[in-house]
Amino acid sequence: MDETYFQRLKDKLDRQEWPAVYMFKFLAPIEKLPEIRGLFDKEESKTTVSKKGNYISVTFTPMMYNSEKVIETYRQASRIKGVMSL
Repeated sequence: MDETYFQRLKDKLDRQEWPAVYMFKFLAPIEKLPEIRGLFDKEESKTTVSKKGNYISVTFTPMMYNSEKVIETYRQASRIKGVMSL
């Protein structure tokens, strides 16, 4: 994800009212699950493991207080090797 992507996303998010529940969804190698969960404190998640068990889809729906917090979460996730934001 580059800065252009983040700026476009922020422009869209700024049209919403905050705070709001926001859904994050990631796809990653299964061994990256602890790192992804680390982005969300003790937030509950929904997970789905791929057929071969190599990848996992993880969904979080935390209360976010502004668009900057959403963007920062995506930035942190983008630093985890192999993680894709959906």
